[in-house]
Amino acid sequence: MSEETKKCLDQAKESMNGAIVAFDKDLQKVRAGKANPQMLEGLKVDYYGNPTPVEQVGNISTPDARQIVIQPWERNMLPIIEKAILAANLGFTPQNNGEFIRIVVPALTEERRKELVKKVKQETEQHKVTIRNIRRTANDNAKKLKDNGTPEDEVKKLEADIQKLTDDSIAKIDKMAEMKEKEIMTV
Repeated sequence: MSEETKKCLDQAKESMNGAIVAFDKDLQKVRAGKANPQMLEGLKVDYYGNPTPVEQVGNISTPDARQIVIQPWERNMLPIIEKAILAANLGFTPQNNGEFIRIVVPALTEERRKELVKKVKQETEQHKVTIRNIRRTANDNAKKLKDNGTPEDEVKKLEADIQKLTDDSIAKIDKMAEMKEKEIMTV
């Protein structure tokens, strides 16, 4: 395998692994009835005029499976964090006791579980499309290599390797989605 074909395959592998990692992060944001600090990932609060991730203004912990506790480093941040949580419409109400914010994660109803499974399926399909786009780009690069004088049999092997990589990545995504769906539907 020449240096160019190896580089092309490595780029595709790196991109597909990146897509899988992104999918994993997206799945962690979908709550499955258990409290998880990652539910607040991406939540920004107004910290002296700057939108700042909530995890950078205080400690976030889960004392049990149904609660998330946010203890800001500055007490004057309590109402600001509370407002940000309400504005984000995450499906739970924060309780401010003057020292920290407690979020009680409500149990999921059957209807809400089905909605979450639907959301997981949408995310799964989105990330599969991303992987297919990576495959298309890699195959285009392989064709360019062929035009630049790389032997045809080497390009065909590269395309086969890219397809195998794609199949493996999609299988990983399907397995992750299946596990998340089971987790959501388990009462």
